[in-house]
Amino acid sequence: MEIERKFLVKSFPLKWKPKRGHKIRQGYFPVSRKGMEIRLRQKDSQYLLTIKAGVGIVRTEEELPISKESFQSLWPLVRKACVDKTRYEIPYGRWKIELDVYAGRHRGLRIAEVEFDSRRASRDFEAPQWFGAEVSGNPRYANSVLALRKNL
Repeated sequence: MEIERKFLVKSFPLKWKPKRGHKIRQGYFPVSRKGMEIRLRQKDSQYLLTIKAGVGIVRTEEELPISKESFQSLWPLVRKACVDKTRYEIPYGRWKIELDVYAGRHRGLRIAEVEFDSRRASRDFEAPQWFGAEVSGNPRYANSVLALRKNL
């Protein structure tokens, strides 16, 4: 189970000096069931097949490691529905903020994600000032939707 909130980012955090981020490219398989996504992800030299189901803050998620060869074999099936981004991890109190800075056709888009171990922790979270509007559950900012859009 994944409990996650997403926010647009107004500005980078004060005094933040980005360390090496993780280069991520991910592509989405077409699915007909609403609230379901199946994706391929390359994160640096790690290769994953992920299945997510549900909408909103709480979703089911299963992530399965796959070989580089399997990834390369499957990538042609999703390369027309993909996003490229760099992910930075920023400690914030007891949480970890994952700041995604998008490249390619979504250059300029910045989204912060925070995962929680409970719904209560999610409700208690106070976003830092550098966060913008919350977009949790807003389909416009789902990576699977961004992957199919030419631009924002």
